[in-house]
Amino acid sequence: MIRTIAQQSFRVARPSLRQGPLAAYRCLQTQTTTPAEALDILNKQRALRPTSPHLDIYQPQLTWYLSGLHRVTGVALGGALYALLCAYAAGPALGIHIDSTTLAHTFAAVPLVAKLPLKALVAFPFTFHAFNGVRHLVWDFTKELTVKGVYRTGYTVLGLSVLSAAVLAFI
Repeated sequence: MIRTIAQQSFRVARPSLRQGPLAAYRCLQTQTTTPAEALDILNKQRALRPTSPHLDIYQPQLTWYLSGLHRVTGVALGGALYALLCAYAAGPALGIHIDSTTLAHTFAAVPLVAKLPLKALVAFPFTFHAFNGVRHLVWDFTKELTVKGVYRTGYTVLGLSVLSAAVLAFI
């Protein structure tokens, strides 16, 4: 296929003997423009370009949401880990105590009504990211790659994540 296309392009580019040696080549004319004129031409061309369809025209699917949530939870967990490590390292220099005893005493002073949502807020991203990571490992072994399997594992990940986050929040 590639050879055929290349041969056809050479046939087109090769000058015809009937029309003269330069008959197959186009003559181009150029003109000099100032940078402002070039930018104006470019902006006019951009205004006429069609826009490609975006996510608005597609029906949302479970796979989109789980993929996005997996990325968001990964970034959130990584960012929280780095923030905690930086705070732990800079704490003594700033006079802030970030050790397990201080954190435990501070969290013990929080009312129970606020503790459960805070614990669930920390537990859900961790459990979801972990279970969805296992789901991806299952896919790496070429299992559950059908549409039914992808949705089944997706709903399983969501159910296990919510259930385990609730259990961890009530501990």
